[in-house]
Amino acid sequence: MSATITPYPQQKLSKKEQVALMFTKIAGTYDFLNHFLSLGIDIIWRKKAIAHLKKSNPEHILDIATGTGDFAFEALKQLPNCTIVGVDISEGMLAIAQQKINKRGLSQRFSIQLGDSEKLIFADTTFDAATVSFGVRNFENLEKGIADIYRVLKHDGQLVILEFSKPTRFPIKQAYNFYFFYILPFLGKVFSKDNNAYSYLPQSVAAFPDGQQFLAILQETGFKNTKWCSLGFGICAIYTASK
Repeated sequence: MSATITPYPQQKLSKKEQVALMFTKIAGTYDFLNHFLSLGIDIIWRKKAIAHLKKSNPEHILDIATGTGDFAFEALKQLPNCTIVGVDISEGMLAIAQQKINKRGLSQRFSIQLGDSEKLIFADTTFDAATVSFGVRNFENLEKGIADIYRVLKHDGQLVILEFSKPTRFPIKQAYNFYFFYILPFLGKVFSKDNNAYSYLPQSVAAFPDGQQFLAILQETGFKNTKWCSLGFGICAIYTASK
């Protein structure tokens, strides 16, 4: 499971503490590297993931592991009647998100707060929808995090998760593994100045129970109508479910 994979294995901090430290260290270059290392495809993936919420048109959304807010900003574009609360464990990432909120004049629709995805401070049945973009693999306890998301959703509330997955077809699998385990860590180290962050990324993806395994976790938690679709020849996946 992903809980055994940590960014800084030499440190005696919990995975949660290490993830928070890592994202704070790379916050300044995070957006640039996301778009650069994915050739901008991450922007398309976010658009497709948010599109799954258009039918239910939720008004109050919780964006977990909101980071610098890119997923939430896309949701605000596609869902003009929604308001969003973003939660993240990294103060550095939230500082960048707040700068972007202020610059775009969206403080009335998008608010952020420091918080733990496994101990959400919100009351039961608070939100119409919940989203997580490239964040669930960083949960220290995946099942506990999913269960708390379930708790804060209203009846029939929608869940949309965008996460990396593992390609299985030749030659995509081989090319993906070479890029993910060799090229990406090198470029990430050069630009972010963090020796571990972009080595942790492929390791955390490799350890994540993707596809049907992840659907099983959602179902065991109580979610219904669980589905997933593959993007980018299996590089990424969108998971949807309802309470």
